[in-house]
Amino acid sequence: MSSRTRQAPVPRLILVMAAIAFAFLALPLIGLLVEAPWGQLPELLSTPAAQEALRLSLVTSITAAGIATMLGVPLAWVLARRSFPGRTLVRGLILIPLVLPPVVGGVALLTAFGRRGLIGQYLYDWFGIQLPFSTAGVIMAEAFVAMPFLVITVEGALRGMDGRFEDAARTLGASPTRVLFRVTTPLIAPSLIAGAVLAWARALGEFGATITFAGNFPGVTQTLPLAVYSALEVSREEAIALSVVLLAISFIVLISLRGRLLGGRG
Repeated sequence: MSSRTRQAPVPRLILVMAAIAFAFLALPLIGLLVEAPWGQLPELLSTPAAQEALRLSLVTSITAAGIATMLGVPLAWVLARRSFPGRTLVRGLILIPLVLPPVVGGVALLTAFGRRGLIGQYLYDWFGIQLPFSTAGVIMAEAFVAMPFLVITVEGALRGMDGRFEDAARTLGASPTRVLFRVTTPLIAPSLIAGAVLAWARALGEFGATITFAGNFPGVTQTLPLAVYSALEVSREEAIALSVVLLAISFIVLISLRGRLLGGRG
């Protein structure tokens, strides 16, 4: 009998505590679905403000995920394949946004890229570029919080893959670049896709760093999470409707990645 069909007995206390934990996590989401104004949903989601927030969220989150992928994959490769002094410190700095309060991330971005920040002052004085309170600022905030998800996923895949395939390709005369694109990338493709999707989902749901660094201006920086926050002050129904959209997207992402997140188990 396989381990998938044979189930070990579980103490009743464990079952009770698991049920309580499930209820604690599920009840708020169930409450959101119960309170959702399903009959008004098409009308609430078709307002100009909701449509603009949805459009801006898709544009900025996809762009941020693309940036996170382009920059995060090489970074993950270096962390997985190269030993250098301070690698642990570098990895720690890269992964800090995973646990850092998002609003603190927004403040950090302001200190670096604000008009008087470490880099921002030169961008503004020399080129007239102002990143805070702009759509570009939204993309930066989302990429900042999303990239660690891509890096940690891809680095784990690189560390766990069988290096004999790369060794065989090099033995046959393949260049490092050819090995990277013809051997390594296909082998880690599932994890790469999973990391990119997780980064996109994190960027789509970003709130704290965005409102701190980019503000909450309709049509410019007001993404869906910020629109939910603003709608709570004037229309509870609209806030719930927008929340349902984000809940649905998050649920679809998690279901599509369940095999990768659980190590191949459904």
